[in-house]
Amino acid sequence: MPGRPASYRDVFSVREFRRLWIAHALSVIGDQLARVAITILVFQRTESAGLTALTYALTYIPDLIGGATLAGLADRFPRRTVMVVTDLARAGLLILMAIPGVHLAVQCGLLVLIQLLSAPFSSARQAVLADMLSGDRLTVGIGAISMTYQVGLVIGFGSGAALVAEVGVSAALLIDAATFMLSAAVIQFGLPRYSSAPQIGRTDIGQWQIVKAGWAIVAKNAQMRTLLAIACCAGFYVVPEGLAAPYAAQIGADTVAVGLLLIANPAGTVIGLTLLQRIPPDRRLQLIAPLAIASSAILLPTGLAPGLIVTLVLWTASGMFSAHDMITQATYLRLAPAHHRGQAMGVAIAGLRMAQGLGIIVAGLLAQLLSPAIVIAIAALLGSAVTVMVALRWNRTAPPHTVFPPTGEADDISH
Repeated sequence: MPGRPASYRDVFSVREFRRLWIAHALSVIGDQLARVAITILVFQRTESAGLTALTYALTYIPDLIGGATLAGLADRFPRRTVMVVTDLARAGLLILMAIPGVHLAVQCGLLVLIQLLSAPFSSARQAVLADMLSGDRLTVGIGAISMTYQVGLVIGFGSGAALVAEVGVSAALLIDAATFMLSAAVIQFGLPRYSSAPQIGRTDIGQWQIVKAGWAIVAKNAQMRTLLAIACCAGFYVVPEGLAAPYAAQIGADTVAVGLLLIANPAGTVIGLTLLQRIPPDRRLQLIAPLAIASSAILLPTGLAPGLIVTLVLWTASGMFSAHDMITQATYLRLAPAHHRGQAMGVAIAGLRMAQGLGIIVAGLLAQLLSPAIVIAIAALLGSAVTVMVALRWNRTAPPHTVFPPTGEADDISH
C-alpha cells in the first residue's frame, strides 16, 4: 500500500539485513566494553579526570580523519571485504591492547587506530543497507541499526563498568576482540559481496580521486549539503554528554546520577525511533526540520540547573527529538549515487564527528569559566538558532512533497 510505513517485520524479513544487524549488534557490545575498559584503565593508572576525558575525546578525531580519507575504500573494494578486513584488523589491535604491561601511550595509540578503522566499516555498512533495502524499508532499517547502537549505549553505561570490574580490563578487551571476529564471520559467510561501484577492481583510479569525487558529489548537491548541516547540528545537543559529570556535581547529585544522565539521551532516542517508525513516510520528511530544532531547544531550561528528575526529562526529550537522524540519513543515502555512496557517507561521518568533537571541546573550555548548566543553555540557544537557519534552507531546497530517487536492490548488487 503506497504511503504505508514499513515495519520492523518488513525489514527483518530480509535475510541479509538480519545478518548485518547481528554483526552490528556484536560490534556495538564490544565497542562499549572497550570504551568503558580503556576509560577505567586510564583513570586507574593516572588518577586524572582530565586525561580520562582526553582519552574519550580521542574517539572523535579518528572518525573525522577516517571519514574524510578512508571511507572511499567502500567504493573501491567490495563492501563485504571492507567490513570483514576492518573487523579483523580491529580484533587484532584489541588483542595487542589486552597484553598486560603495554604502555598506556601505546594503548591510546592503538585505540586511535581502532577508531580510525570504524569509518570505512560504517561507510560500507550504510552503503550496503541502501543496496539491500528499498523505499521506506531503508529508513526503518537505519532506524533499527541506530536503535541497536543506542540500546548498546544504555547497556554499556549502565552495566559496562560493573562487568569490567568483574572480569578485568584485559579480559574485557579480549571479549571485544572476539565480538569483532564473530562479526567478521557473520558478514563473510552471510552477505554477498555488494560490489556495486563501477570503479571496483580498477587500478587506474587512485584513492585520492575517489575521495575528491565523493566530496564533490556532496558539495554540488544542495539537498545533501543541507541534510549534512542538519546532522552536524548534533554538535550542539551533544554538549550535555560531555558535561554530565560536572553538571551532576553542580546540582548536588551523586555519581549514580552521572550514569542516569548519560543514559537519558540514548534512551530517548530509542523511544523517538520507535514512534517515528509508525508515522507515514511522506509525513516524516516534513518532521526533519521541527525535530532538529527541538533537539537543541528543549535543553534551554537546563540553564536553570533544575533537579535531577527534571533534567532527565529534558535530556530524554532531546534524545527523542534527535531520532530525526534516522530520516536524515535515509534521505541522504537515497540522494547519493550508488558508486559514491561510501565516500558520501564518509563525508557525513567526518562532518558529524568534527561537529560533535568541537562542541564537546568548546563546551569543556567554557565550563572552566561558567557553570555547566549555563554552558549547556548557551549550546542549546546557539543550536536552536543555527538549526532554524538550516531548517529554512531545507524547506527551500526540499519541499515536503519532494520525491527522492529510490534506492535499488538488484541493480546495485553484484554477487
